[in-house]
Amino acid sequence: MFSRFTRSQRYITVVSGLPRSGTSLMMQILAAGGMPILTDEHRPADRNNPRGYYEFERVKRLHKGDTAWIRDAQGKAVKVISALLIHLPRDYAYRVIFMRRDLDEILNSQQTMLTHLGKDSTPFDRAKFRAEYESHLAHLDQWRADQPHLRVIDLAYADLIAQPAPHLTALNQFLDDQLNLAAMHSAIDPTLYRQRKP
Repeated sequence: MFSRFTRSQRYITVVSGLPRSGTSLMMQILAAGGMPILTDEHRPADRNNPRGYYEFERVKRLHKGDTAWIRDAQGKAVKVISALLIHLPRDYAYRVIFMRRDLDEILNSQQTMLTHLGKDSTPFDRAKFRAEYESHLAHLDQWRADQPHLRVIDLAYADLIAQPAPHLTALNQFLDDQLNLAAMHSAIDPTLYRQRKP
């Protein structure tokens, strides 16, 4: 079924970004387009991500040296939160799809998620999180520019929802034109874009 991926078998496709930046949507898009994905469904879908999180639990232990699973990720897509990118072993080649989203939307989404999970008893310090995220992204942009094992494409969540066609075309070109564009487009549901900046 996936013989067309032979040329890119050595690559690991990494979907990354800040929390609540659209990484789950991107995993859905890739899966719909025909790319194999690495997920264990350990975290089930909920009201915050009704179509699922598409996570692989062992990714969360990258910073502890749990990297044996990466061999199995070759030729597949896996979600790796931005804070863990620096822990990917350098002896593999990665194509990174980095999701960008307005920080106010991210913070609103996180605050809503905490409320849904009943974890909003502690005041949500937006200023602190914003400063930390801005600093993190600045350092990450500087770091990734000097990583020869990474190829990176940045995609803006809002633009992807508003005008999918050109961004999905660019994404497919980045992935060697091996995905089904129509199927990728069908994975985008604008009604799930619930924290829009006015």
